[in-house]
Amino acid sequence: MGFLGAATSAISCIARTNHCERVLRIEVVVHNTQELQCVRSLEKFPQIALQAKVILERFMDALSCIDQCFISDSMLEQLLPPSWVGKTKVGGIDLNKPRMRSVIEAVIALCLSLSPHGFTASELARQVRPLSNQGESEYGARCAAYDLKKLRGKNIVRRIGQTRRYQSTSSGLKAMVALVVLRNKAIKPLLAAAQDLRASRGAQDPRALDRHYDTIRTAMQAVFQELGLAA
Repeated sequence: MGFLGAATSAISCIARTNHCERVLRIEVVVHNTQELQCVRSLEKFPQIALQAKVILERFMDALSCIDQCFISDSMLEQLLPPSWVGKTKVGGIDLNKPRMRSVIEAVIALCLSLSPHGFTASELARQVRPLSNQGESEYGARCAAYDLKKLRGKNIVRRIGQTRRYQSTSSGLKAMVALVVLRNKAIKPLLAAAQDLRASRGAQDPRALDRHYDTIRTAMQAVFQELGLAA
């Protein structure tokens, strides 16, 4: 991007007598003022500084949301049912579908890209296609706009004013990151452990420990299916 792709961070170590302290410094560098919709001139410096401050605060808020990701029980239960955006009924968010998972990952990436004016459906589509290995004819701006409506229906993403640009809510970003962490770090390992990776023992007599393991594995598969975590 012409504008700084993200805020840059620098870590410096200050030596003391018996310990070492680290200071994290996050700063914004403006490479192209046109991205901020203003010209490079001294009289515009207060406007540039104000917008840079807003971008910096948004970046720090995003880092805080990622570091303290959280999704409540009520939101988790409300993801799958359909919702309404204005007078339009839209589908729910089914994380068993690869397309929706790619959309969530793409939205998180766009939230961290620090575009000063949010993102559009076209930008979301361009971000989703590499994640889902789809072409423009398979996943374009119209598909992205519909998926954004799903996220808006759950108050995960909101439209910026009357524009066609979007940004995530703080609670929405926390929930999206929590969903990705839960799936990649908890659900997927549990599902992998619940799979039968051993060849059938046929007529051989299983040991007592094997029978207990099979009982647990079968019970876990039923639990995952009941929760909608496994197809």
